[in-house]
This record gives sequence, C-alpha cells and structure tokens, in this order.
Amino acid sequence: MSDRYEPRRIEIGWNEKWNQADLFRVVEDKSKPKYYLLEMFPYPSGRIHMGHVRVYTIGDVVARFKRMRGFNVLHPMGWDAFGMPAENAAQAAKVHPAKWTYSNIEAMKAQLKKIGYSYDWQRELATCDPRYYKWEQLVFLKLLKKGQAYRKKSQVNYCPDCETVLANEQVEQGACWRCGQEVVQKEQWGWFLKITDYADELLEWTEKLDWPERVLTMQRNWIGKSHGAAIKFPIVDPPQGFEDKVEVFTTRPDTVYGATFMSLAAEHPLALALAKKNGREAQVAEFQSRVAKQNVNERIAEGFVKEGVFTGGYCTNPMTNEKIPVYAANFVLLEYGTGAVMAVPGHDQRDYDFAVKYELPIVEVVRPDKEENRITNTGEAYTGPGVLVNSGPFDGLDFETAKIKIAEHFAERDLGGPTISYRLRDWGISRQRYWGAPIPVIHCPKCGVVPVPESDLPLVLPENVEITGIGGSPLAQVEEFVKVTCPSCGGPARRETDTMDTFVESSWYFDRYACPDQDGAMFDERVDHWMPVDQYIGGIEHAILHLLYARYWTKVLRDLGYIKADEPFMRLLTQGMVLRNLWECPTHGPLRGDKIVPAGPGQTPRCKHCDSPLTATGPKEKMSKSKGNTLDPEELVDLYGADTVRIFYLFAAPPEKEMDWSDEGIQGAQRFLSRVWRLAAENLEDLKATPDSWDSGLLQGRLKDLYRKLNQTIKKVTDEIEERWHFNTAVAAIMELVNEAYLTLADEKAKADPLFWPLLRKVVDKLLLLLSPMVPHIADELHTMLGGGGFLLEQPWPGYDPEATQADEIVIVLQVNGKVRAQALVPADIAEEELEKLALENDRIKKFKGDKPIKKLVVVPGRLVNVVV
Repeated sequence: MSDRYEPRRIEIGWNEKWNQADLFRVVEDKSKPKYYLLEMFPYPSGRIHMGHVRVYTIGDVVARFKRMRGFNVLHPMGWDAFGMPAENAAQAAKVHPAKWTYSNIEAMKAQLKKIGYSYDWQRELATCDPRYYKWEQLVFLKLLKKGQAYRKKSQVNYCPDCETVLANEQVEQGACWRCGQEVVQKEQWGWFLKITDYADELLEWTEKLDWPERVLTMQRNWIGKSHGAAIKFPIVDPPQGFEDKVEVFTTRPDTVYGATFMSLAAEHPLALALAKKNGREAQVAEFQSRVAKQNVNERIAEGFVKEGVFTGGYCTNPMTNEKIPVYAANFVLLEYGTGAVMAVPGHDQRDYDFAVKYELPIVEVVRPDKEENRITNTGEAYTGPGVLVNSGPFDGLDFETAKIKIAEHFAERDLGGPTISYRLRDWGISRQRYWGAPIPVIHCPKCGVVPVPESDLPLVLPENVEITGIGGSPLAQVEEFVKVTCPSCGGPARRETDTMDTFVESSWYFDRYACPDQDGAMFDERVDHWMPVDQYIGGIEHAILHLLYARYWTKVLRDLGYIKADEPFMRLLTQGMVLRNLWECPTHGPLRGDKIVPAGPGQTPRCKHCDSPLTATGPKEKMSKSKGNTLDPEELVDLYGADTVRIFYLFAAPPEKEMDWSDEGIQGAQRFLSRVWRLAAENLEDLKATPDSWDSGLLQGRLKDLYRKLNQTIKKVTDEIEERWHFNTAVAAIMELVNEAYLTLADEKAKADPLFWPLLRKVVDKLLLLLSPMVPHIADELHTMLGGGGFLLEQPWPGYDPEATQADEIVIVLQVNGKVRAQALVPADIAEEELEKLALENDRIKKFKGDKPIKKLVVVPGRLVNVVV
C-alpha cells in the first residue's frame, strides 16, 4: 500500500468494480422502506458544468447515506434531450440533432460515472426516444378527448427575417437572438393545456409541501388567485361586430367611482376598431406596431415606461354615468385578465403616472383620514386602507365593506359582480421547431382537427429534415410527414407540424424511472411503489415553470387513472449557485467570454489580446461561459481526484447557500484526504493486527477522550445529514476526529496502552463509514486495504453509544445579573446544589456581587449559574 494518496488510480479501479458488481441497481423490495432521491436531469450539452457537480454530489451523498441507513433507494439518471440547442448545433455543424444529442449523452454519462455517482443506469432514459414520448402523445389525446387540450390563436414573438416564432428566451433586447432583426408580436394558432382547471388544487397543495417557502411563494404568486369583482363598462357607440360593453376585473371595486379612463391592451381588437370608427386608425396602428416589438416581460416590469394612445372612443363609468376615454396602453396585456383595465389614477400608481403624462383626471375616492385632497398634497396615488369619499351612496363606508357592497350592486344590475380571477394562464405547448415531440393531430379540410389513432403511436419525428433556421418549423417542409390520409373520412389531410414544449417531457420523467422497461403501458404497479419522489433537488431557476408543470401533469395522470400520487415531489431542496471571480487585464480592463484564454485549476487565465496574466476581480458572480469565469469539472477531477472535488463542494457551504469557488479550498480538501490516507497507510500493519474484541470501559485518559470524540462525531454527522443536510458541518466534525486521532498517535503514553491500536482501528473503520457517502473511492480503497470485504455502501451506517458522547467535565458560565463574570470547569454530573455553592464561593462572583443581598439564583444545568442581586 502506497503512503502517497493517488486518487485517479484508485478512482478508476473502484468505478470499474462498482460497475462490474452492478452495485447501484435497485429493485422493488417491500421489506425495506423506499426512498426515492432525484436530482433534476440535465440537458445533454456534451459537458457537465460546475452546477451539475454540486447538485449531483449533494444528491449522491443522501442516496448513499439512506441506503446505509436501511432504505431501498431509487436514484436514477436520464436526459432532458429535446430542445433548441440541438437544432442550433445541427444548423451550425451540419449534423442531425439525434446524432449530436446521443453523442453528448455518452460523453456526459462517462463524466458522471467518473465522479462515482451511484445512479442505477439500467433506468436511464432520454426524452427524445420515441419509446418515451409515445406516452405523452397518448396523454395529449386523452386530454383532447376531455376538452382539456385545445387550439386557439394567441400573441407570439415572431422574427420576420427568419420567418419563425421565437420563445421568450430567444428574444434579446427586442431582437431575434439569431439574426438581430426586430421581433414583432404576431397572432398565431397554437395548442394549449387547461392547467387553469387545477389552479385551486395547485394552490391548496402549496400549504402541504415541504418546500422552501421562497419557492412556494413564487408559485402562489404565479397562480395569482385574486378575489374581486367583474365590472362591465358600457361602450359609447360601439363598433360593428363588438359587444356594447367591455368587462374588466378588479380587486378594488371600492374605487370604481374614481375610474376616469379605460386602458386596453395595445393589441386588443377593440382598440383598433374604436380608432377606425373615430378617425384615429393611423395613430393606434403605429402604436400597436411599436408595442409589438416590446418584450412581454418588459411591458409589465415595474420600471418600464408607460405609454398609450387615445383610440378616439369612450365608455361610460357605470356608477357616475360619465363618459371616460379609452386608451390603448403598453402595460396592459391581452393574455392577462380580459385585456382591459379600469384606470383609477387616484389609487393605482401605474394609472397615476399615466394620467399625469396624458393630462387625465385624477379623483380621490378612498381617504385614510380627514385630510382634504390627499392625492394632490402628496403627488402620488394612495393605495392604502380608508373610507370612501366622492362615491355617492357609499360615502363613509370602510373600503373593505365597500368592496362587498359595490360588487353586490353590480351583480344586482347584471353589470358584473363578485368573482375570482387568476394570474395563471393555460399552458401553451406549441413550438414551431423540429427537435421536439410531434403533437399527434391531423388537420382535415372536411373533418377539422382529427386525433391520430392511438394504435399509430408513437408519431415519430422524421429523420430526413433540413434545418436552416428560417421558414418556420422544418417539419412543415417534409411532405411525406405532412401529407396524410384523414383517419375519419379517408380524404387528404395534413399533420400538425408544431412540436410540444420540452417542459412536457420534464413533467413526468420521474414517473417513468419507476418502470422504464415497460413497453406495453405508460406505467405499471411499480410507479405507485416509488412515487411520489421523497426528495427532489435542483436549481431555484426552475421554481415556477418546471415545478408547476410537473405538479399539474401529476394531477392529470392521477385523474386519468395512470398513477395514485397527488404531488410529484414531497420535499424540495434548491441548491445555491457556484460563484467565481471575474477577470481583469492590466492593459485592456475587465474581460469576459471569448476575450479570455482559460486556465486550469490553480492557474491564472490570460488576456487573448496581449497574453498578460489576468487579475481576479470582485464581486464574484455565477459561473458562466459568457463571463469567462467557468472551470471544467473534468479537468478538476483529473488534477485533484473526484473525491477531492466532492468533499470540497460539501465543505464549502451549506447546500442551499451560494458557494464561492476557491483554489485554496480545493487544495485544502485534497490535503485533508491525504491525511486520512496516511492515517491508515502509515499504520497499516499495526491496524490490521488488532484484536476483534476489547472492552471500551477500560479506556482512560486520552484514549477515553478519543473514544468520546468518535461517538460524538458519529452522532454529529448522522444528525447533520439526516435532519439538517448541513454537510459542511458534518465534514468539519470528521476533520476534528482525524485531528484528535493524530494527536493521540503523537502521545507516547497513550500509544503504549494495550488498547491504543484496537481503539485506533475502531476509529479508522468508523471514519471510513462516515466518509463513504461523501468520498466513496478512497473509503472503499482503505477499507479493503485494512482487510475489509465487500463495499462500504452495503454495510450499515455506524451507531454510537449515547453515554460515551457525554463529557466527564464541562465548562459552566458564572454570571451576576446576566453578565458573564467567570467560568468554571466542573464534573458533567455535578448537582445543582454544588453548582450554587461553587458560584457563590467564586472570587470574581463575590467581587461583582459585593454586599448586595441575593434575590435569586438561576441554574441552567450544564450551562450556567446566574446570581441575581
């Protein structure tokens, strides 16, 4: 056995042994409690990144720990394989997306195996496999039959140059990410799923899930359930073909007397219709064209400049009977609510700013006190509580009471009434791209929309496509795919060429892991054995869409009878980001991305312009290629070893916190593992020669201290992993145990004790068990070298003696009137009476007490004595 720690030699060997033994394979075993541990699966880009390493290391530690604790652990891995990057790569490299994707999968799989993650690779899946997406096509057909999948027109981002629809993330500062052309809003047919049918249940379950409150709050806000009123405003001289009233939803019906204008979404059909009728067509059309180039998310952002244009039309405030102008506004969205908003500038800051800009009336209708004309006095809208003024028969009512009374007033007059609104909108799943699951419907001139027969599933993507990036979906150019016979009438028809949003695939992959080899059905009984996932781990960036869609799809599958689970993930951990310094050149200043010549760990990057070494500058930011502050995990593993990388990530910060990258930190992690290696290697023969049985009750002095430290460490590590997931403090406790072992080794008197080597062997054996979930390669290697058989993963987690964790002596704090005045080292089992006596006889306590009489003595056993005078 070498005295020198050589991680790569060790790790390659153990990865092969685990693979040959099929160590990580799991089958259903009802004799053990199940534990389903899952990290969010990656997109197969070809390289794992530092964020992957952090989240997968956290998950692997828990999976291994739970297995050693007696659980039957499911810990699978797969690939979120559809999506835009594959098409982009296909266009750039002239390679088919499937070939690019599967090549990347093999590369990333090898990287994950290299780090020693305990995945059951026999459950591996890729969402681009027709055997996978066949089943979501079947669910789509079921939803179509139930009316929960439907087709409608909606506003989308459109690039006129590339002739294609863009997702929001493809729009950069209002322009197409590919060609730089200004993006416009365009009305487009698309497919939607009725997630809104589950809004209340999705909301209710946020009170039951063991998730970070931040994530639950984000989901509640996204669902956005609001109690308020619908109010119908009569249109003055409505355009032909339009109703004579426009409906709004408001959470403040108490302010309706203060509505002095109406705001319509710029793209609202009524806006242009009113403009045409009133000679304002050119102005409104120009405004609509300008707003169409604005990003939807920017339009509703707090700091976005609010703009509008008068349509020339009017509606009537149903309470005051006054004519109020109708404006088209950029901050109102057609997709939210009714696309129309009653504007109350006195009590909404957005409306106030708009009214000031366009010189519109501002009326106070809610007043917090007797102060007159509060709005004029303050120069801003008043949005707080108060009583009604300037509100006719409702004057003097508390605003909450007025909300109810006024909503009832509208209901009685058939002009609206109390209602509930949701921010949540139905899920638009149509994507005009090739690399996605085909939507299984056919468009027939005679029969309309016709579902693909279930017997024809999967509807497989054709391979003979040319991906140019222009002209819309590449599928539309493949005639043998598009042209089809209608299953209903037998006439000529056309297939749908939209593909599904990739969030569909990631909304149920965790169910399929339970039975990926089941070809005859979507699931079998194994899905109900494993689901729901006991612990899910992933980034906060998925807090809304992925997690919300997965929750919705789970409820859909339940209601279709496929599964029994109500929710997919019972517990959630959102790990923090990995941060690193940015870089600065002494000549060319701050540099990012392709202006930096990257360097390996422990080395300094250089300037691409002048080859000067760069200086790290702060503050640290999330690692990304664009910022030039990334590191290649595989290079780190090759340089330091997988176990070093793993334990550095665990020790650097608690999992939910951001983690600062540190070259010094990872070097320190390697030094620690070298110390562990030497502890066994340099004492190997003596450790192997120790007797199997001995009496711990005979331990004395430093040996007794080491035994106590061992038991305290086992307790600490167990509690930190199982209860708090504080891996950093668990590693710190193990480091303290290693230090104590070395101190004992250096004590010649302790080393001469016959119980020294039996105790040290016990310490090393337990140490390796504690380390094995974190650094499995070195732990199994040392275990084997010490004569142990099998794998540590198959051994039970170590227990501890509660009595042995108790110290013989403890430090007691002595106080006078709550202020610390002295400390005392006392026996751990000292009686309260003895503590009181000790405190009163202490010289410093006597000094600060003086001649003042004692009012009372407060004794906190094991901690302090407070003398109150």
